[in-house]
Amino acid sequence: MAKPSPQTRTMVRDAVLDLLRDCGMTTVFGNPGSTELGFLDRWPSDFRYVLGLQEACVVGMADGHARATGNAAFVNLHSAAGVGHALGNIFTAFRNQAPLVITAGQQARSLLPNFPFLGASEAASFPRPYVKFSVEPARAEDVPAAIAQAYHVAMQKPWGPCFVSIPADDWTAPCHPVRARRVAGDVAPDPALLEEAARAIAAARRPVIVVGPEVDAEGAGAAMVALAERIGAPVLTSPFSSRLSFPEDHPLFAGFLAAAPQAVSEALMKHDLVLVIGAPVFTFHVKGEAEIFRSDIPIFHLTTDGASAASAPWGTSILGSLRLALPELVALLPEGRRDLPAPRPRPALPSASHPIPAAFLLHRLREAMSDDAILVEEAPSHRPAIQAQMPIRRWGSFFTMASGGLGYSLPGAVGVALARPGQRVVCLIGDGSMMYSPQALWTAVQHRLPLAVVVINNEGYGAMRSFGQVLQVRDVPGIDLPGLDFASLARAMGCPGRRVTRAEELDDALAEALAADGPMLVEVVVDAAVPTLYHKA
Repeated sequence: MAKPSPQTRTMVRDAVLDLLRDCGMTTVFGNPGSTELGFLDRWPSDFRYVLGLQEACVVGMADGHARATGNAAFVNLHSAAGVGHALGNIFTAFRNQAPLVITAGQQARSLLPNFPFLGASEAASFPRPYVKFSVEPARAEDVPAAIAQAYHVAMQKPWGPCFVSIPADDWTAPCHPVRARRVAGDVAPDPALLEEAARAIAAARRPVIVVGPEVDAEGAGAAMVALAERIGAPVLTSPFSSRLSFPEDHPLFAGFLAAAPQAVSEALMKHDLVLVIGAPVFTFHVKGEAEIFRSDIPIFHLTTDGASAASAPWGTSILGSLRLALPELVALLPEGRRDLPAPRPRPALPSASHPIPAAFLLHRLREAMSDDAILVEEAPSHRPAIQAQMPIRRWGSFFTMASGGLGYSLPGAVGVALARPGQRVVCLIGDGSMMYSPQALWTAVQHRLPLAVVVINNEGYGAMRSFGQVLQVRDVPGIDLPGLDFASLARAMGCPGRRVTRAEELDDALAEALAADGPMLVEVVVDAAVPTLYHKA
């Protein structure tokens, strides 16, 4: 069907649908209610509606889809209650820098002065400050333009979620169509500052590179590797990086920075220059003294995130697209003449025992996964063991949450699987995390997604146990989770599930899940030993 000309009047709903087609957002993630029915009426056949059974799942799925495709995902929530349910994962999407256009139904305009049922007071203020843009249009005819603006703001770096509240009777109002347009998403870095950074890097004798998730998000991985090889410096992953930051089998890869000031300083103070790329300077989780910020060691910081640049305690921040900045910096540098760092020692292979050590499970899972599988992870207490036993080698093959809020990774894995048809997705998740958004399994079943869900069951919030040791607190209530049966929970939603308690059962169960025609869950009961967090790099 031909699109109406800019002079032709159309309905808000039709103008929005044409806009979504122009923006490549024909997959809609939602949980419908009465205030959204005007949008959903006579649903077009060229759109896919992905139903989530709770709004946090809806936003998590959209987040995974957006990060896996590199394009904003469209979300349709139900009024203020739906936005409230979704807020935890809206916060996570903001920290993940996931581009989302989130819409929510509002009561009819004529009812709003009398505080109606399902009406949202100050709807645009509700999700702030964790959206980049938020509006309830003043007129029905302004809705399509507001959604277009939300899309373009979401896709400006750093990416992030935007919000539009839409009164229920706006969908059938007359309006002019929105004209398709393009908005540049990249900003070039300051050439003079890049030259200054290049001179300092060339003069340094012992530089080090710290890399974060923006590199993978921009598709700048190859340029990042070329830069590291030109410099010839060791590369560390930034604290809490939510994507692959540098191939973990590369000779220059030197490990992971912990989110503790003292640990970061001890790792970096032996160098005479620090180059931070695509990450804050730095993300911390525990308090302490960061001697690096009181030293004279220069820090050069390349990022797309103006807030991150402004908040850095020390150094020179260079704002701009990494896709543009990294090749330019490579061109400014002389050929590397530094000796390569010593190879990073690899951990010993874990042994089978009873109860199953978490490290053994992770090693066997890595061995069982195909080379093109994608890992989505939410097992924070096992992060050091995951990093040791499951090295990530391929750009675009690892996602986790940057916020610390639980309940993201299972729906996020569903969204990734929808975005990457034909690729096996593995969701590796802790037992505590699993209970935040288990409804996402139902959506995976409905779409027959090739999703293997591996639940690490240590009968508790392992991160809290470990963090208690860091803070030297004891007898904390509310961190033990006995009596959960995840395999039965999966089967109740139509997803095959197996429970593994012995090491000799593990390989068979993992192989079955990784070959299943659709989703499958494997629950592995592991040793409840408390892991050590915030280790040195």
